[in-house]
Amino acid sequence: MDLGIAGRWALVGGASKGLGLGCAQALVREGVNVLVVARGDQVLQQAAEQLRAQAQLGAQVQALACDITTVQGRQAIFGLRRDFDIVVTNAGGPPPGDFRSWDRQTWIDAIDANMLTPIELIKATVDGMAARGFGRIVNITSSSVKAPIDILGLSNGARSGLTGFVAGLARSDLAAQGVTINNLLPGAFDTDRLRATQAVAAAKLGKGIEEVVATRRQAIAARRFGTAEEFGEVCAFLCSAQAAYMTGQNILLDGGAYPGTF
Repeated sequence: MDLGIAGRWALVGGASKGLGLGCAQALVREGVNVLVVARGDQVLQQAAEQLRAQAQLGAQVQALACDITTVQGRQAIFGLRRDFDIVVTNAGGPPPGDFRSWDRQTWIDAIDANMLTPIELIKATVDGMAARGFGRIVNITSSSVKAPIDILGLSNGARSGLTGFVAGLARSDLAAQGVTINNLLPGAFDTDRLRATQAVAAAKLGKGIEEVVATRRQAIAARRFGTAEEFGEVCAFLCSAQAAYMTGQNILLDGGAYPGTF
């Protein structure tokens, strides 16, 4: 299927590895030009070379090492390119742990990275999208928005705040101007983030990490963890011309782990 987005420009956060890289890969294969950002320059440049090798239809790949969660990082991004047709917001999740050990600054950092940063990126790009009559914003959040995880309290709180904000904004007049805003909620994907949280869970339970990982896998109907590549394909569809009537949605990708009806 031709997704109808070749030649568009996309900003993809956290794109040096994991789910962000998976999204960038799917977009460049559709001929989308991408600006990929991440904090680590060496890994990011390696990812950019990989993306250039996969790009189709003459898609361009630019890479900028910066911290997207800071004012300075966002200024660097928009100093390089002002307008984007597609924005995939993605920043590293806050650390797992026990809420009793988190002070106020820890909470502020989590909210700043996983709620306020996406809002700032939306604010900086959405009016230009509306003026051009096309825009796709995809926020990578977490399955913990639907099914909170006890050791991920910082993520549960910050990402739920973003979800509430998006629910209202997506249903504003932006929808009539061709701009959609959706959230992608990853469950257990085979990433560095998953391995880190499983290590914390193992320590908390006093079990070996292999046992904890096996138990987590068995709780998934698909009996496996997801891949960044398949996550990226869903992201690319949400960015497509065909997805113009889908906005304000929370798309859960968890292999059937969530047990609820709604």
